[in-house]
Amino acid sequence: MRPLAIVGWALVSLLGAAAFGVLALARGETISAAWLLTAAVCTYVVGYRFYSKFLATKVFGLDPSRATPAERFNNGHDFVPTNRWVLFGHHFAAIAGAGPLVGPVLAAQFGFLPGTLWLVIGVVLGGAVQDFTILFCSLRRDGKSLGQMAKEEVSNVTGVTAMIAVLAIMIILLAVLALIVVNALRASPWGLFTIACTIPIALLMGWWMKRWRPGKVGEASIIGALLLLLALVGGGSVASHPGLAAAFTHSGTSLTGMMIAYGFIASVLPVWMLLCPRDYLSTFLKITTVLVLGVAILIILPPLRMPALTPFATAGEGPVFAGKLFPFAFITIACGAISGFHSLVASGTTPKMITRETDARLIGYGGMVMESFVGVMAMIAACTLDPGVYFAMNTTPAALAGASDVLNQAGFVVTPQYMQALAAQMGEQTLIARTGGAPSLAVGIAHIFSGLTSAIGGKTLSALWYHFAIMFEALFILTTIDTGTRVGRFMLQEIVGHVWPKFGQTSWLPSVVLASGLVCAGWGFFLYQGVVDPLGGINSLWPLFGISNQLLAAVALCVATTILIKMGRQRYAWVTLGPLAWLITVTMTAGYQKVFSTDPKLGFLAHAASLAQSTDANAARLILNDRLDAAIALFFIAVVAMLVFTSAREWWLVLSKRKPAVIHEAAFVPTTLVAGD
Repeated sequence: MRPLAIVGWALVSLLGAAAFGVLALARGETISAAWLLTAAVCTYVVGYRFYSKFLATKVFGLDPSRATPAERFNNGHDFVPTNRWVLFGHHFAAIAGAGPLVGPVLAAQFGFLPGTLWLVIGVVLGGAVQDFTILFCSLRRDGKSLGQMAKEEVSNVTGVTAMIAVLAIMIILLAVLALIVVNALRASPWGLFTIACTIPIALLMGWWMKRWRPGKVGEASIIGALLLLLALVGGGSVASHPGLAAAFTHSGTSLTGMMIAYGFIASVLPVWMLLCPRDYLSTFLKITTVLVLGVAILIILPPLRMPALTPFATAGEGPVFAGKLFPFAFITIACGAISGFHSLVASGTTPKMITRETDARLIGYGGMVMESFVGVMAMIAACTLDPGVYFAMNTTPAALAGASDVLNQAGFVVTPQYMQALAAQMGEQTLIARTGGAPSLAVGIAHIFSGLTSAIGGKTLSALWYHFAIMFEALFILTTIDTGTRVGRFMLQEIVGHVWPKFGQTSWLPSVVLASGLVCAGWGFFLYQGVVDPLGGINSLWPLFGISNQLLAAVALCVATTILIKMGRQRYAWVTLGPLAWLITVTMTAGYQKVFSTDPKLGFLAHAASLAQSTDANAARLILNDRLDAAIALFFIAVVAMLVFTSAREWWLVLSKRKPAVIHEAAFVPTTLVAGD
């Protein structure tokens, strides 16, 4: 490295360290959100420049001359060589779902510091490493899924069990993601219209790049961006027109049917036609919004009103959700730091579309870093709100009353009159008890964008920005549903393919249709249960989402460690063993507490027992949900414990020379693509 570059990177590192110092040491004084943003960005760029390069060259040995599965099995349907930037857009859109938006907002209950540290440090050393490693392993194994790699690299019994468990986890994840979309789009004609428009726009882009003007990504991008802007503007007009607004206003149950239908169609059509261009199109809005949000923070320098640590960090009786900082901050913020769902995308659609091995660094590591940046923006938006507003929005009236003493002592109070005025400013009837994180994030974004437009001489436009943010969140999450359904289809085809080989052919149309239908029916069932749940669904499904997501990450890191050891790279196994050890500690602790805690606010079984004598008409449904959640959590914990044990045994046998290190890597085939393809 040249001396000037060394000095430059040293300055970036020092700036990031100074920003972390300000965040960690300042007490009793107002801190600008710009310090939080600076600390995160400096860490991201240093991590990507040095750590991801170390992984790419030393640990994996990425080879641009090696033909990828997309090139060798190109069938124009699932295996399709794709431009790296288009694929980055697809991958980022697929992995960046509810977690980086909702999780940090909910975890702001503990203060801004714990969640920020986990988002930034966790992604550089854990989340981005997992995504990059699994993507590399799948690339070298013909694009095989995580479950199939577990079967081949660990053991047959463990692998098949893991494949079933992973599919079950995927069903739960998709249901939770879809539920958040339904709740955001319910009675939101603007958001529904804009999101509906992205489907024909994506079809146009897909045909443009594949059939009409092959390879003209720039042209399709410009057309797609302009049409998306028109859809955004048109959404406002639709919302203000009585007739059109009624046509795009739907109940939760009808939106559930639409979600299931969309997931099925997106899973069946070729990736180039709808899935990839729609995710690429969505990425325009996602990344642009997040980057503009970052610029706005640097211009208006909003203060962090939430303290670094709140009383709920140690008390464990927070009104937003129960549980202490450890382990629940690390479960609540799943996506954004490390997410098991990403391993399914990294071993699902993405490895089947990578043109060159070296593109995996940008897509795998870089895509996850960008998602963490989204999580940091969500944390800033939540923590720049007045704490009284934050807790009033994210807490039910009963929970708010129960925590009133602690909130009053901390000064986290707000008057009903202020909340009513804020709701009117945002163009809403009320903002009290709008739980789930999404509405409070929208208010935070609206405040920052309003400050920016006011600073440059324009109007605040708070209501416009609030509804834009709601639409942005829904679009952000929805793009995970289409890819997740397709990945679930691949997994189901692999499982059934063990007893019916023809069904395992991913391009056989009857198998594609049947598997897609079964996967959609699975997550659609849990989605419907969440929509009609008396507590709104999120209260019962989100804890299970966090636990299962992190357990899935543990599965991925077990498989990744096994492959590294069998490749003879055991001296680098620490890159996956470190985050694996942390995840097992955190997730097993959280899982045990959620099932067996005697606190009805925390434990599934304790909450069910507390309702046993209740005369509430909804008690039976709530008891069923609690017991089902407990059973599913125990099943996931048992499967992961078995996989960790069998993986550790495999490591010991290979390292002690008691078993040969047999790897299932595809043979080297030189690429026939020329530079620039």
